[in-house]
Amino acid sequence: MFFAILKIELFKIFKRPRTFIAFVAVAVIVFMVQLAIKVNGKDLLRFFTDSLGDTFDVPADQILNGYYVCLFALHTILIHVPLLVALIAADMISGEANLGTLRLIAGKPVTRSELVLAKFFASTVYVILLLIWMALIALLGSLLMFGDGGLFVSKESSIHLMDNHDVLWRFFAAFIFAALGLTVIAAMGMMFSAFSDNSLGPIVATVCVVIVFTVLQQLKVPVFEETVNKWSFTTHMLGWKGFFYVEKTADGTTIDGSIENPSALIKSGLVLVGYISLFLFITIRYFKKKDILS
Repeated sequence: MFFAILKIELFKIFKRPRTFIAFVAVAVIVFMVQLAIKVNGKDLLRFFTDSLGDTFDVPADQILNGYYVCLFALHTILIHVPLLVALIAADMISGEANLGTLRLIAGKPVTRSELVLAKFFASTVYVILLLIWMALIALLGSLLMFGDGGLFVSKESSIHLMDNHDVLWRFFAAFIFAALGLTVIAAMGMMFSAFSDNSLGPIVATVCVVIVFTVLQQLKVPVFEETVNKWSFTTHMLGWKGFFYVEKTADGTTIDGSIENPSALIKSGLVLVGYISLFLFITIRYFKKKDILS
């Protein structure tokens, strides 16, 4: 019965036109990034590596390949994708309550826990498909347009260089980690959705929470850095960047297949799983007691 409900939830998600707004938005942003780098790539590269000063001579022709363009696009897109996820996930329960269809589903031989989990997994499938779409147009599209090569990543005053053969797996890992982070947004949106009977409130609440914690993270104020930001889900959602920071030998040579701080990645992953579990627990616990039949 669970899988039957899951199929129904997936059908309801993808029959709505607004579901595809995110796919169109991602495609437009990626195309604009690719076009900008194609036309003004050297100027953009000079701007973003200005902090390196004269310590590193940036060979633009070698750096501006498909991998670099894809990474640039990910930095641009993944900040905003949580807002697109909120449009769908935060409407999963409240939208049906508003339409009056929730009581019809609840009358079927399925527990409320199964119903919540089916809606959650349907939202997760949406997140995964959105990221697969992003991978196709950002990674595959950029490789076709710019070719492959080694990957150059600047981090504050340091640089990280990866050979061509050591890059592709990092993107796959980053996309998987990003999916975990966006699933947190889906779970949070569903939690707010369970507490409301209209569609707009949960969507606005989810977007506002993401914006507030993102602003606190960007402020770089010690009082927030040492307290809120250490455990904020928006902080740990950026953990995917860690796959592109590598270890080096004493003479500065990159160690193939290495990750600079794997323990931080594990911690971020566990924190995100914790948030997903917490939001789902609250949603199921409240939804079991909610009056949806009157």
